[in-house]
Amino acid sequence: MAEQQVNENQVRAVLQPIAAPSILGLYAFAGSTFIVSAHLAGWYGGPDTPLYLLPFAAVFGGIAQFAAGMWAYKARDAIATAMHGMWGSFWIGFGLLELLTAAGTIPPNEGAFPAFGYWFIALAAITLMGTIAAAAENLALTSVLGTLTAGAVAAAVAELIGSSPGQGWTAIAGYTFMISAVLAWYTASALMFEGVGRPILPVGMTRQAQQEPAVAPGAGEPGVAKGQ
Repeated sequence: MAEQQVNENQVRAVLQPIAAPSILGLYAFAGSTFIVSAHLAGWYGGPDTPLYLLPFAAVFGGIAQFAAGMWAYKARDAIATAMHGMWGSFWIGFGLLELLTAAGTIPPNEGAFPAFGYWFIALAAITLMGTIAAAAENLALTSVLGTLTAGAVAAAVAELIGSSPGQGWTAIAGYTFMISAVLAWYTASALMFEGVGRPILPVGMTRQAQQEPAVAPGAGEPGVAKGQ
């Protein structure tokens, strides 16, 4: 009878290990941001360039990164949930904005675009908080979010005062975003190598992060440990 009572009181825990969501999220961010930032920096482009950027930015930078944010929620990663979810939403919104412009629903922007500038003010404010939070985890992620914050500030100024690709604040924003994209590519690569048991790229883990319990390198199991 006692043995039967013990069995009835036992709780079954079913673990669902998942890959680090930020591998997808950071790669999606890196790819879309690099392509768009190269245009902002004046490396290439013409009047129709935004139309060609739209599909890649909206799907790869938007949908893929937003999905990574939702998986990060399952992996109990607060920073990744907020950053991927927010920036993924931005890229989807950016794609819709370009689509509406191309369809003639809204007039094309020429010169200053204050409304779009306020998008970047909000993005910069939230990303700054993510940067501060990431400082407790690792240097690589902190660098990604720090440069992303600076890029969003520069983009906000460019849209508020009016600036063209390759010139003034738009060029500054482009190059700053580009640095963030390269750092995101590095960080995503480090997480991917770590996930297959080959942690060959350092991310500068903080002492606090090193002391946190981990199930497996780069893994995030809901209810057990959080993962990038």
